[in-house]
Amino acid sequence: MEFHIWLTFAIATFVVSLSPGVGAVVSMNYGLKYGLKKSYPAILGLQVGYLIQAFIVVIGLGAIITKSVMVFNIIKWIGVAYLVYFGLSKIFEKVELVDEQEKINSYNPKKAFFSSILINLTNVKATIFLVAFIPQFINPNESIFFQFMILAVTLSILDIFVMTGYSSLASKLKFLLKDVKAIKIQNRITGGLLILAAIFMANTKRA
Repeated sequence: MEFHIWLTFAIATFVVSLSPGVGAVVSMNYGLKYGLKKSYPAILGLQVGYLIQAFIVVIGLGAIITKSVMVFNIIKWIGVAYLVYFGLSKIFEKVELVDEQEKINSYNPKKAFFSSILINLTNVKATIFLVAFIPQFINPNESIFFQFMILAVTLSILDIFVMTGYSSLASKLKFLLKDVKAIKIQNRITGGLLILAAIFMANTKRA
């Protein structure tokens, strides 16, 4: 892979990652609630879901998803349902002040990791983006696997960097969680953004 092709991919990927989306909402939620360090299982989970999507695109199933109404809709509505469920859970979450130790005990890194995988894995907007995006940087005359590894590592590192930024920014607002009213507002904003993302996903059409 030529350097200028990789650089173009890296710049485009960074710009796309900066665009607020479901990943940013999830990263900020964990950063705000638990701090930057404890948001990494969720951030890594997002990457696993994203990389699985990228792999699907490379082996050609992404094209099938965009052409098959049934497969596309199954994946889309699973994602929509999960985001709505996640959003409503945040909106109606029972709020009470807890000390730092109780908050640490309530934290479940495995749940954060696997729920984040599912969120990105069922994001058909990401699938469509990758279907249109990645093939432009793949040279069929060179090793597809090697090129995929370069693009996948670049994609993941840049997205981790951006999601870490979102989570770090949110973690600096942790003082807001010392007030019940502020927690309710934060939960409703997070839940509302997740449901809004679900609405956008529900309106996604095949390319």
